[in-house]
Amino acid sequence: MDIIQLLPDSVANQIAAGEVIQRPSSVVKELVENSIDAGATEITIIIKDAGRTLVQVIDNGKGMSMTDARLSFERHATSKIRNSTDLFALNTMGFRGEALASIAAIAHVELRTRRAEDEVGTLLTIAGSKVESQEPISTPVGANFSVKDIFYNVPARRKFLKSNQVEFSNILTEFERIALANPQITFTLCHNGTEVYKLHSASLLQRVVSLFGKTMNTQMLAINVKTSLVTITGFVGKPENARKRGAQQFFFVNGRYMRHPYFHKAVINAYEDIIPVGEMPNYVIKFEVEPSTIDVNIHPTKTEIKFENEQHIWPILLSAVKEALGKFSAVPSIDFDTEDAPEIPIFKPNMEVRQPQVSYTPGYNPFKYNNGAVSKASTDWQKLYDNFGTAQSPKTEFDTSADSELFFSQQNDRVEESHEQSLIPTETSVAAYMQIKGRYIVTSIKSGMVLVDQHRAHTRILYEKYIANIEKNTQPVQKILFPEIIQLSPAQTEILSAIESELSSVGFEISNLGGGSFSVTGVPEGSEGLNYQELLHKFIDIATETGTTDTTLFKKKMAQTLAKSAAIPYGQVLTPDEMDYITQELFKLPEANYTPDGKPTLTCFTNDELEKRFK
Repeated sequence: MDIIQLLPDSVANQIAAGEVIQRPSSVVKELVENSIDAGATEITIIIKDAGRTLVQVIDNGKGMSMTDARLSFERHATSKIRNSTDLFALNTMGFRGEALASIAAIAHVELRTRRAEDEVGTLLTIAGSKVESQEPISTPVGANFSVKDIFYNVPARRKFLKSNQVEFSNILTEFERIALANPQITFTLCHNGTEVYKLHSASLLQRVVSLFGKTMNTQMLAINVKTSLVTITGFVGKPENARKRGAQQFFFVNGRYMRHPYFHKAVINAYEDIIPVGEMPNYVIKFEVEPSTIDVNIHPTKTEIKFENEQHIWPILLSAVKEALGKFSAVPSIDFDTEDAPEIPIFKPNMEVRQPQVSYTPGYNPFKYNNGAVSKASTDWQKLYDNFGTAQSPKTEFDTSADSELFFSQQNDRVEESHEQSLIPTETSVAAYMQIKGRYIVTSIKSGMVLVDQHRAHTRILYEKYIANIEKNTQPVQKILFPEIIQLSPAQTEILSAIESELSSVGFEISNLGGGSFSVTGVPEGSEGLNYQELLHKFIDIATETGTTDTTLFKKKMAQTLAKSAAIPYGQVLTPDEMDYITQELFKLPEANYTPDGKPTLTCFTNDELEKRFK
């Protein structure tokens, strides 16, 4: 008996859907790209329940005839290519003819479309690859796709969809990529009846600002290079705006978003020795090349693209980014608002030009005054030694300035040594603590000497405190006299709404003012004076990375970030009581040796190690 059989079209379409349609954001991507290929100048995207219930895309493109509307849902039916050679000269977003067939295989689809030359349009209804109805209808020119109940007939796929917040975040990611690639098109995005974005036709920089906030307007540097191989345009971020998390990084080729680690490395190399290790710059870079020199057909989602001349484009990209950074560094900004700004004279053709004159006193000597007599009034060095060598009080502190490296203090009242804690500083008649380089605390212990990193130690102490308060929901809140206003993008607003309860548990009180504006009215006690805008952006980036479903992990990451931000910084001079507090509180903790992210907080030198150094 023969065992190999041809799959039914419905099953084949569901298999194809597994490659093309992974989640609701995939539906948005495919439908919007079809609208772009249809020449649309206005595209509206309507989402309900993060795409589970509805994904609707309305455009004013050229539309389709009744026959084309029906054929568009067949597998490998496309208007983009006619023969194999067309695959190597693609100028459109879609071309394989799998998207609509894949969507129709796993959802209820309704299409309303009309061409400008037709008096009536077409209404087509499909469910699970089966055409349920097709009839004439009155509808505007263009296309109106409604995709409902995604994965209704594939329960296993629907079960693996993430939370609405995560799925809508994926939709926003696809929307941002398409909107950046096509700034000339007007886009509208609505979610559950709320308008999230209304982007009018604009320049690339204006589109970046509309998507990611007004601050991007002053953070981006333009690049523009044209060669026989490639034209590179776009923007790169200033070095001081680099971030460890959440950097906005986009590559486009011929209007198509792509991932390209090789070109990414070229951009990062341009920032070498300019930004700290581990931080990432923002960039939005567009490549224009001959379609025949790239292959976009190596990945189902067409986000991985092979360049024929990538090794030659790499140094061009590197030079373009370095040139933009060089211009930024070489041209200092001039503040014209200062009162002491030099007056720039107006040029007049008949004005007499005079050579600048230099006036000086030939006999002036800065070391002399009053006809050559040496000054002693302001340089009486003997006064500095008047009290030198006199007896000091038993308890002495040599205060540390910005130029000194050593802080030394003597304490006579010490806590008796505990038998249960071997790291408790020992009672001694000499100085109990020493601060070195504004970074380390040195003290003696029973077995020798311990060196404590003051910032890391305080981070560990605060972390344990925040975690305990979060678990008990007892974190004290400090009210802010003048609330701080923070502006967020729609994508960040969605994430902030999802982590609102977690922020409240750690001590933040935040009010939504509407339009992406938030007011911070309360902060965790002990965190006064921090940059709350930067801190909240870090929390949003953490939520994006970890997801908001695992609240335990997110709370730990949030407490870790807050503790690191609120801990005493390096270079801060500590009083004896402060050094005593840090060491005593650190040694009480069960995990005193490491910070929450695994870095050592202290190191010990045994008595034997110290003795060996003096042999």
